[in-house]
Amino acid sequence: MAVKSGIEEIKALYPFKSNYLDVGAGQMHFVDEGVGNPILMVHGNPTWSFYYRNLAKEFCATNRVVVPDHLGCGLSDVPSDYEYTLENRIKDLTTLVKFLDLKNITLVVHDWGGAIGMGFATRYPELIDRVVILNTAAFRSERIPFRISLCKNKLFGDFLVRYFNGFAWPATFMTTKKKLSTKIKKGYLMPYQDPKHRKAVSEFVRDIPMNEKHRSYETLKEIEEKLPRLGCPKLILWGGRDFCFNDEFFARWKNIYPDSFHKYYKDAGHYILEDEGEDVKKQIEAFMES
Repeated sequence: MAVKSGIEEIKALYPFKSNYLDVGAGQMHFVDEGVGNPILMVHGNPTWSFYYRNLAKEFCATNRVVVPDHLGCGLSDVPSDYEYTLENRIKDLTTLVKFLDLKNITLVVHDWGGAIGMGFATRYPELIDRVVILNTAAFRSERIPFRISLCKNKLFGDFLVRYFNGFAWPATFMTTKKKLSTKIKKGYLMPYQDPKHRKAVSEFVRDIPMNEKHRSYETLKEIEEKLPRLGCPKLILWGGRDFCFNDEFFARWKNIYPDSFHKYYKDAGHYILEDEGEDVKKQIEAFMES
């Protein structure tokens, strides 16, 4: 069953009603607040819907805000017999979107949510109205930071991530330039309290395709090839002090989408919503009104 212990401690930060959908392998948790044209926010690793809490609180006054937790993450189930691949993540998101009958979607993506969200968007472009890109990728790259390659190591990576919390815990201080409060750190770590519930964190790292033989390589290649065909407006908001998705990724996005709107925050880290959340909200609001 999904982790629910500790949720009351962060209710002031995360005051949302929980919703669940059976996507086949387990119950997917999602936030569904407000009415109007939908904003679909897709998180990465090792975050969960908590990452988008402030955007959700802001935009649910004017829009329908939908924020899922991928299986194994947040308040969703952690199935033991599920193949934690990019393809399955895209299928799960598609199941949710079709169940909720979302159209005219503003898609917001971050981290590994970029590949998942853009995987969905490139398959169903008719459902996408516009896209907001936050420090992410949805294309192949030969670059992987050393600290992440350690967690991907076949010999000890899974043990490091699951039994020493060697991915989710360091992310609470390596991803921002502003120090997170104890309560916010607790919010990020709340779903990942033991090795069982860190399975998806480890599997996300394992699912980074670095060569043609990797199980998710062809899926990511297909997404990359279809990206230029997505003709809706795009807004790129980028933290310049991201140790993982660095300026090379930012340049790549601008090359793929030369007509995009973009803003570069030179002193923001990977969790751009923690470092520059207020301005990010203003930029998205203006983008949606334009």
